[in-house]
Amino acid sequence: MYAIVNINGQQFKVTEKQSLYVHRLEAGEGDKVEFDQVMLVDNNGTCKVGTPVLDGAKVTATVKSHLKDDKVIVFKKKRRKGYQKSNGHRQALTQITIDGIKG
Repeated sequence: MYAIVNINGQQFKVTEKQSLYVHRLEAGEGDKVEFDQVMLVDNNGTCKVGTPVLDGAKVTATVKSHLKDDKVIVFKKKRRKGYQKSNGHRQALTQITIDGIKG
């Protein structure tokens, strides 16, 4: 059984007991969260598709930890002009584990 769910503006294909990283959630570590923007649920070949979301379908998850992603370096340079600019960014992430899919 799997579902396609919208979490913080991104769509993920999730299954039960799957662990994944999403953009930072406001919930604390160990909290249970529910996502109700479920777009598709497939239960062993029986597929339900929403327009755009399914009514009554939910995905529940547990927040495991908050962390930062690897650094992404942005480097700009214009040749022969003496212009160089370096910038870095680390995205704030949340690790969640999918507990159940109801749909």
